[in-house]
Amino acid sequence: MSRIGKIQELLKSSPKDNFLRHALALEYIKAGEDAEAREVFEEILTEFPDYVGSYYHLAKLLERIDETDLAVQWYKKGLDAAKLAGDNHAYGELQSAYEDLIY
Repeated sequence: MSRIGKIQELLKSSPKDNFLRHALALEYIKAGEDAEAREVFEEILTEFPDYVGSYYHLAKLLERIDETDLAVQWYKKGLDAAKLAGDNHAYGELQSAYEDLIY
């Protein structure tokens, strides 16, 4: 069974486990399945906007597929969420990626 399959199996018993969902999205990226990864990241962040770790990966994915305006929006949302959570490390990573994109 693939890593994607294993994570999907685990999600059957814990469908809202954001750690597993985030891991699934990352595996989708590794497999070149960007649409699936995007969908999972967007679901996580729509349902749990305080799940700071997913903002960076979603915005990077959007950058890669040339959806720059949307990537900027997600970076900004992530910066707000990281600030609210007091997560200075995530804030710094998001700020750096955001600045690299817009400057």
